[in-house]
Amino acid sequence: MLSPEQRETLLEILQTRFEKNRQRHPGIEWANVKARLEADAGKLWSLGEMERTGGEPDLISCDSQTGEYIFCDCSAESPKGRRSLCYDREALESRKENKPENNAVDMANFMDIELLTEAQYRELQQLGDFDTKTSSWVQTPASIRKLGGALFCDRRYDTVFVYHNGAESYYAARGFRGLLRV
Repeated sequence: MLSPEQRETLLEILQTRFEKNRQRHPGIEWANVKARLEADAGKLWSLGEMERTGGEPDLISCDSQTGEYIFCDCSAESPKGRRSLCYDREALESRKENKPENNAVDMANFMDIELLTEAQYRELQQLGDFDTKTSSWVQTPASIRKLGGALFCDRRYDTVFVYHNGAESYYAARGFRGLLRV
């Protein structure tokens, strides 16, 4: 868990980002978001991990069904602290040599955040131009993963692309973006 000082610092960072990027969350008041965050230390810790790894999390919407606030990594490029990862544990264990330090699925699970789906990734791209120099792993359908593949996305030529790669691959410019419901 975060110390009281870490909590306060993180809340200040989140509020500053919230106010700077109001176009991402029109009609939502910071006081309501802050109250929800202060009531759930676990979610605040997850946002702290998103921030610590370079994700620059920001509120991107409010779920009309559940009332949950939805935070997402809004860093211009895939978060620096979450790059050079293969897709999941199975892919990591299948590598015979040159194994990366971790994998996207386990890291997201540890942080208690969700890997974006392709649809969520495309929705995020409606709020700005993300991953113009990097790419991000996204949730991969079981049918593709079963065959050894995994999906990633990026933005090039003012267009969002989805690609495939072997799940065991990893690149310095590929990480993952996360989503957190509060």
